[in-house]
Amino acid sequence: MLRTSIFFTNLSNQTMDDRTEILRQLMKQVGISSFQILSDRTGISRRAFDTLRKGNAATLRYADLTKLAEVLQIEVTEVIAKFIGDSNNPESPSLAISALREEYQRLQQKLEQQKLELRSQFERETIQQLESLILQLPSAAHAAQQNPNMLAKNILPLLRPLDILLQKWGITAIDSVGKEVAYDSHKHQLMEGSYEIKEGDVAIVRYVGYMQGEKLLYRARVSIAI
Repeated sequence: MLRTSIFFTNLSNQTMDDRTEILRQLMKQVGISSFQILSDRTGISRRAFDTLRKGNAATLRYADLTKLAEVLQIEVTEVIAKFIGDSNNPESPSLAISALREEYQRLQQKLEQQKLELRSQFERETIQQLESLILQLPSAAHAAQQNPNMLAKNILPLLRPLDILLQKWGITAIDSVGKEVAYDSHKHQLMEGSYEIKEGDVAIVRYVGYMQGEKLLYRARVSIAI
């Protein structure tokens, strides 16, 4: 009984060693010297590689097998043929490929649906933030056209929702219109028709710019102070 147990244990280890050696040879061809390096490059866990070496790669995600094939510079079908199914059954790899592709397509469709839902939610929230501006600004613009003497400051409160939305998104203005600033080419843009300007020269802001955190969205447009 003990000899039988040892025989099957050795047979199991040999099966894993055979798959492990196949994987090592593929790794060697692309200059990868350890499973840890392979794991780092593919983003696949070491436990998943243990599954792969046992020939149970059918339990892994198709996306992971695709990434592994990319790193090993081989076709995903070759990965499946080497690490999935019964080598005595020629149809086994094909069936595995079909099943994994179906899973991958299902996950892709789910991801696309989630993207659409997130976009729809974002649009709804943005419209809600700008509701008063969207509803009232056209009427205010019409009133201004009908009454040239209407003061522009009467429209300014309508822009408050836009300020709140920009603040929520972490967007801040670069300088303010009419402000004299020291020209900085990283955040200022000289308007066309202005004279040449050097770093540090005094300029006047004509149009504000915007930053989102540390990211520059738009430079403030400036002209030379005369």
